[in-house]
Amino acid sequence: MNKKEDINYLEQLLYNSDKDFIVTQLKDTDNSLLLHYFAANYNWNSGFDVPQVILENTACDLGTGLLMFYYADGYRLLEKPDEVLSTSLEDWKNFLSKVYYKLTKLEFQSRNISFDPQLTKIQKYKLKKNNPELPHILISKSPGEEVDIPKI
Repeated sequence: MNKKEDINYLEQLLYNSDKDFIVTQLKDTDNSLLLHYFAANYNWNSGFDVPQVILENTACDLGTGLLMFYYADGYRLLEKPDEVLSTSLEDWKNFLSKVYYKLTKLEFQSRNISFDPQLTKIQKYKLKKNNPELPHILISKSPGEEVDIPKI
């Protein structure tokens, strides 16, 4: 597929209301860039079923995992873990816990797509001060190539 075809395919997926179709397409793809673009354009108010499928796909890149962690408001988990862990939002808490675990255990097969959470030095300092054991991977730019994410 060329870039234009990729974008059209991505648009069709993002605007499709059939969740089963979306899940099947995302499960079956081995295109890590497509997964990254989809996650970046996903409406995170639509729940965590679809992001979970991306996370479980073996083509999911470390940078995509980091992107999803931050797009799902993972910063709150780093900043106030007790607040997040005691929330009644089970799907959110479970997704954040899974992506946190996968990131900290480096359970991603590829590290080709870079994602930068763009935390300030002050934010990083405060997080490290509150949790000196905080893994570097959660607050730093991930390895790989920077990609321009199309806005769809």
